[in-house]
Amino acid sequence: MRLRRLAALAALSLAALTACGSGPGSGSGVGTLKIMAPASPGGGWDQTSRTAAEALKSAEPSRKVEVYNVPGAGGTIGLAQLAGQKGNGDLLMTMGLVMVGAVEQNKSKVTLAETTPIAKLTEEYEIVVVPAESPYKTLADLVTAWKADPAKIAIAGGSAGGTDHIVAGLMAKAAGIDPKQVNYIAHSGGGEALNALLGNKVAMGVSGIGEFAEHVKSGKLRALGVTSPARVDSVDSPTLKEGGLDVELANWRGFVAPPGLDDAARKNLTDLVTKMHVSQAWKDAVAKNGWIDSFQTGQQFADYLAAEQTKVKTIIAEMGLVS
Repeated sequence: MRLRRLAALAALSLAALTACGSGPGSGSGVGTLKIMAPASPGGGWDQTSRTAAEALKSAEPSRKVEVYNVPGAGGTIGLAQLAGQKGNGDLLMTMGLVMVGAVEQNKSKVTLAETTPIAKLTEEYEIVVVPAESPYKTLADLVTAWKADPAKIAIAGGSAGGTDHIVAGLMAKAAGIDPKQVNYIAHSGGGEALNALLGNKVAMGVSGIGEFAEHVKSGKLRALGVTSPARVDSVDSPTLKEGGLDVELANWRGFVAPPGLDDAARKNLTDLVTKMHVSQAWKDAVAKNGWIDSFQTGQQFADYLAAEQTKVKTIIAEMGLVS
């Protein structure tokens, strides 16, 4: 009789947990939270994912958080995998402006409409650099050589159609060069682009300030300009406007979750990310990396994401970045 009673109590407990949505993958906080960085290690999404994971652990010490990488195609391979995790409330994917462009550039069958927007996290300006041994000491030097032979100036950056590619195209346009002539070499992560620069395999590189700032400070790279309206404290560099190119653009990053989340799972993820956002660990990381806090959640972020998709589609079409 005692064994039957214990079995009955166990069954009732399991039923209660199931009813409360406390099983693994429900987004209840019981399962391990996984964060997908849809790019190779070393880039902005990877950096953001791992920084967020540490801040989440600091904000909620009992929380288990794992980061994993799914590189390729500007994040659209990871996007397709996320869409296949319908209803999984224990999964976040880091994304941003780069992915918005990559969806268009790669004609991805899966779009951001097939995700659950959770939060916009940060904005970050881009930086244009050359190797330390480069003959181009200033932006004007680079532009002169670029206009003389556009094909000769190989440019390293992230995915095709992403923020770095858009910046390169806008710079060309501002310099009077046909954006379609830009010799842009796409990489799946900032680490790969950095290796190309340090190996003197390309003439210039474009990426988020946080990815190249330390290498500028160490003297391995030379900064020629940033895409901000005014100089920024985190790196010693003039703006592109100071260098004669009227280009200004901010990248942004955020979190989306799989489609098909119920209201409780969506709220749980939103509350968790909000808790991370106000943690001291996150605030310190934002300051250290020179990021701009641009936190948005809920419908506000969903509306922003929809507007960005429309804007980027127009920009890359005008610049001939979509074949």
